[in-house]
Amino acid sequence: MALFEMKWLRRMVRRHTNPIPEHRAEMWKRRLSIGYAILAWQAFGLVCYMVYTGRNDWAKFYGYKTEEDLALSPAQQFARHLNVEGTGKIIRLSGFKKVEEIPFDAKEAKRVKE
Repeated sequence: MALFEMKWLRRMVRRHTNPIPEHRAEMWKRRLSIGYAILAWQAFGLVCYMVYTGRNDWAKFYGYKTEEDLALSPAQQFARHLNVEGTGKIIRLSGFKKVEEIPFDAKEAKRVKE
């Protein structure tokens, strides 16, 4: 397996390191996989705890979102933060069906933001 086809990196690592015995490499591979599993389990537990305590929207919980931001749909918030130029439509889909079509005006969004 070439690491993104960076052969120069492979050559440099091979030149500056010594080979290790297979059993030691297998031992460290096992240890690292156990460590990764424990870390992933802890991260999953943290996410579940945050959702359970109501802090899954951390920006809202810590007061970084205003009431105006909360009233907008996520598509409108992204369009406003990306400074989309001009006017257009935001189309909301559910599966393959169009659910809603909202007109979007960038000038009005900037005025609300300020």
